[in-house]
Amino acid sequence: MITHRARVALLAASLLLTGCGGGAAASPDHNAPAPATTSAAPGTPAPEAAARTVPRQLPGLGPKTRSAVPAAARQVVVVTGRGPDSPLSEVVLHRRTGTGWQPGPVWPAHNALRGWTDHHRAGDLRTPIGVYGLSDAGGRLPDPGTRLPYDRSTGGFRSPGTGFEGESLAGSFDHVIAIDYNREPGTSPLDWTRPLGAGRGGGIWIHVDHGGPTHGCVSIAERHMKDLLRALDPALHPVVVMGDHASLAR
Repeated sequence: MITHRARVALLAASLLLTGCGGGAAASPDHNAPAPATTSAAPGTPAPEAAARTVPRQLPGLGPKTRSAVPAAARQVVVVTGRGPDSPLSEVVLHRRTGTGWQPGPVWPAHNALRGWTDHHRAGDLRTPIGVYGLSDAGGRLPDPGTRLPYDRSTGGFRSPGTGFEGESLAGSFDHVIAIDYNREPGTSPLDWTRPLGAGRGGGIWIHVDHGGPTHGCVSIAERHMKDLLRALDPALHPVVVMGDHASLAR
């Protein structure tokens, strides 16, 4: 009988060959709580939120993290993990206005099985902490209307098998956004270029949630994925800021 530890090791090895958190193509990853009921467009506050004071600073970020956000960035996707070893997180898209940062709805999400790390390594099953560009997108399905460059590939964005909790990975890479960790911006999410070397991992994406932890990516529900793709605008220099609560507060 295969133990849970052995199963996790086998799954990790197989998915490193295809994508998320280890390579190029793709490897699904999540099991998220029920999505938020709001359908407001990303970056657009709900009516009750609009009446509140717009924060001058991105909430939850400490001085070290804020200083890493480029001055030109007017869209910031903040991914906040529940804890350093937790695979559960939340995603909020913020839009900078003349009065402050306007938050969009809160979306439940998954990150890597073992949580977060300041020094990501290939196969460590942790999501890299930091601030990274969001410059390219793609997926198995047609472009849903993003302004980011979109590479459609029915063969490249493969998500075979099952996740860490036995969930199907089908559809995980229907749509993805490449996180510019150890990759060459301006290329397809499937590009294998690793400026920091293969040992530092790669293929870190935002992709469609499949109901369980990921290898290193961040995943959100399909409808939220489409909302995010349609909202992101290269002219606003979007970035993602991600990590657990304590790390982001530094």
